[in-house]
Amino acid sequence: MTDLLLRDARLWGADTLTDLLIRDGVVAATGPGLPAGDAPVEGLGGKLLLPGFVDAHAHVDKTMWGGPWVPHNAGPGLAGKIRNGVESRPALGLPSVDYITALLQQMVVSGTTHVRTHVDVDTAMGLAAVEAVREALGRLGDRITAELVAFPQAGLLTSPGTAELMDEALAAGVDIVGGIDPAGLENDPIRHLDVVFGLAGKHGAGVDIHLHDGGPLGVWQYDLIIERAKALGLAGKVTISHGYALAEVAPAVQERVIADLAAAGVSLATVAPAGAAPLPLAALREAGVPVGAGNDGVRDLWSPYGNGDMLERALFLAQRSRFVRDEEIEIALEAATYGGARVSGRRAGYVPGDPGDFVVVDARTPAEAVCVRPVRSLVVKSGRVVARDGRLV
Repeated sequence: MTDLLLRDARLWGADTLTDLLIRDGVVAATGPGLPAGDAPVEGLGGKLLLPGFVDAHAHVDKTMWGGPWVPHNAGPGLAGKIRNGVESRPALGLPSVDYITALLQQMVVSGTTHVRTHVDVDTAMGLAAVEAVREALGRLGDRITAELVAFPQAGLLTSPGTAELMDEALAAGVDIVGGIDPAGLENDPIRHLDVVFGLAGKHGAGVDIHLHDGGPLGVWQYDLIIERAKALGLAGKVTISHGYALAEVAPAVQERVIADLAAAGVSLATVAPAGAAPLPLAALREAGVPVGAGNDGVRDLWSPYGNGDMLERALFLAQRSRFVRDEEIEIALEAATYGGARVSGRRAGYVPGDPGDFVVVDARTPAEAVCVRPVRSLVVKSGRVVARDGRLV
């Protein structure tokens, strides 16, 4: 069933309770006293109705969620984590369809209705991770939608044969071309971006590049990516993930880069990392640059942390941005809802035509929802109730 009437909902930004009608999986109408017709009715009793959470940066293929505890023993730095992932995953049975399924279920009951997940493509396992993620998604039966990023975690240029595998993945329907530290890891940013944007052009795909490099080196790569996006007419189809450098440079440089991002239609994704300065969310919002939030890796060989909960991720983002006012905290929540949707080229909200993707929480305001993080009373995907009180339906 993709029809549903949500009765007496408290909408984000509204002062009075109202109803919201979903028909054929999308919002059909909002207003008090809407007739249900033949649609099932869920009485919300004044609970807060939020747009479905969008995880704009995940790595579900790497997860060990639901499996035995594995102590973290990766070497230091990016190279150490990459090496540990490649060397340790065979003995642990990774990628595991069962673990991926368990994490996706956890994400659904926590209110995530759409996820962008980077999926490793490398010469050691080919497209096995892509196949595992697709199988896990199939098990969820449309309770969550996903877009896959062909991600060269172990390097694109430094691992010959990876570009060809990524080409194969994109030809098989993977949505987005991934990249990683064109300078810091690959040592040849021009050639790296030639390959990434060349694959995007060949397949009509978007681009999402991990950029951990900080300071002037990172900003230079921002400029290279922005230049490509503008030259190739890819507004709305290019994302820079992490992008630590933007928070590390002088205010004048930051202001210039933000303006360039807005002009080129390049979005950002952040995971609110504990060890890095937060992106300037308020300035990015004012400039109109889409910013999505994500969980990154959840309990994997990169990190023992995480639980797949985007409301908790919004809390981390607010805390690390030192937000305390309600209107500030809402900026963090926007990254987990509207911002993530914009990064993914999707709509979100309460107007006719918006997806029927919603999360219900027992809170009076969005800021309270972020700070308290109540159990998700109801999760709705395309007009279908998919979770209730923290349990899959």
